[in-house]
Amino acid sequence: MIRVAVTGCLGNMGSKIIRTVQEQENMEVVLGIEMPNSPLAGKDLGEQIGLGTMGVKIIGSQDLKSELEAVKPDVLIDFTIATAAVETVKICAECGVNVVVGTTGIKDDQLEVMHNAIKENNIKAVISPNMATGVNVFFEIVGQVAKILGHEYDVEIVEAHHHNKQDAPSGTAKRAAEIVAENLDLSLNDSACYGREGMVGKRPKDEIGIHAVRGGDIVGDHTVMFCGDGERIEVIHRASTRQAFVNGVIRAVNYLMNKQEKPIADMFDVLGL
Repeated sequence: MIRVAVTGCLGNMGSKIIRTVQEQENMEVVLGIEMPNSPLAGKDLGEQIGLGTMGVKIIGSQDLKSELEAVKPDVLIDFTIATAAVETVKICAECGVNVVVGTTGIKDDQLEVMHNAIKENNIKAVISPNMATGVNVFFEIVGQVAKILGHEYDVEIVEAHHHNKQDAPSGTAKRAAEIVAENLDLSLNDSACYGREGMVGKRPKDEIGIHAVRGGDIVGDHTVMFCGDGERIEVIHRASTRQAFVNGVIRAVNYLMNKQEKPIADMFDVLGL
C-alpha cells in the first residue's frame, strides 16, 4: 500500500486528490497538510471533505517535518503555491519522502533549489507544470508541429483560467512556449512577448506571443496558434474539470513508486513520451 500525504488538503485540488487516492486499491492517504497554524489542525480530514471519519488528522504546515517523521508517508503530493512548494520539497527531502509536485508558477531559481534538495537527499520526484495526460500529449504535438513548420509561421499562445488563479501566464503556457522555442532553436528569453499594448510596431520574426485570460470558473484552456500566409493551425487543449489533473497525479504516483529510475521525472517520463 502506497502511503500518501497531501498538501493543500482542503482546497479544490487537494480534496479531489484525496478522494481519488482513497478510491485506489493500492493507495491510502495518511496525512493532510494545510496552511501554518490552520484553525482546522487536529480535525479529521475525511470529516472536513465529506468522506466521513478517516482517522487521518489535518496538520498545519509548521509541523510538517515532525509529522512526516512520525507518519512516514511514501510520497507527498503538492498542489499549492511556489514559495510553499519549495519549502515543502526541502523538508520532504530531509525526511526521505518522495514528492509529486504539480504546483505552477515555480521560477527557475526555485526549481534549482528543489532539484538540489532532491538529489542531495536521494529521494525521487515527479515535477510537472501540468499533470493532465491530455496536456502532455498536447505538448508533444505542439513540439512536432513547430519542428515541421519551422520559422515561416508566427506562433501565438493564449491561455485562459478562472479568476482565482494566482500566476500568469500559466505554467502550461510557459512550457508550451519553451517547447516551441526548443524546436525552433530559439531562446525563449529573447523571443517571448507577454501581451501587447500601444504602438508596438510590426511583429518581429520568431517572436512567440504569450497571452493570459482570467475570468469566471474556467478550469484551463490552452491554444497554440501557428499562423502562416493563407492558413492557420491551432493546437488546443481544454480541461473541463480538475479531475483531468488528478488522474495524471495518480499515474505519476504509481510511476514514481513502481517504475521510476532517475531521481527527477516529469509527465513525459510518466507517459513514455
